Amino acid sequence: MTRQKELDRLHEEIATCEKCRLHISRLNPVPGEGPVDAKLMLVGEAPGAREDESGRPFVGRSGELLTTLLSGIGLSRSDVFITSILKSRPPKNRTPSRREIEACRHYLERQIEIINPQIVVLLGGVAVSSMIGPWKLSQSHGRFYEGGEHTFFITYHPAAALRFPKFRDVMKADFEILKQELK
Repeated sequence: MTRQKELDRLHEEIATCEKCRLHISRLNPVPGEGPVDAKLMLVGEAPGAREDESGRPFVGRSGELLTTLLSGIGLSRSDVFITSILKSRPPKNRTPSRREIEACRHYLERQIEIINPQIVVLLGGVAVSSMIGPWKLSQSHGRFYEGGEHTFFITYHPAAALRFPKFRDVMKADFEILKQELK
């Protein structure tokens, strides 16, 4: 089976998932999107309202900022695979529960295995703690972490930069570090 077919099957599985209660209230599952051979995978927390409506990741204001940050290092959305820890929106955009994260985590792990990106960018505290442990973003952003067969890069979630503008420059600097590693 080709990697694309494997990814398509996984996304079909996500579309019918009922492993947590979020499937009851979601409008659309949001498995992620991008090329199956992407060198860079970006992982956020969970879909928001706009993502739930469209079934696509990072299409709201956070997505606009993410697209700008990618453009700043010479990449477009079509160059990277974008997804989240959760594949369904938590009500009122609340923080995902541990149970919800555990229900979805294996989907993300399988996506990483299929795509096999050079770097997995963890956007924000939920993505970081879900994949590599409880790191303080203020101390770990802009750093790489070797986890098993994969390299993770830690930075803030774009929503944090929208709420607190000081993080926008921090994220720009982090993405410059990322750019150097991608060369």
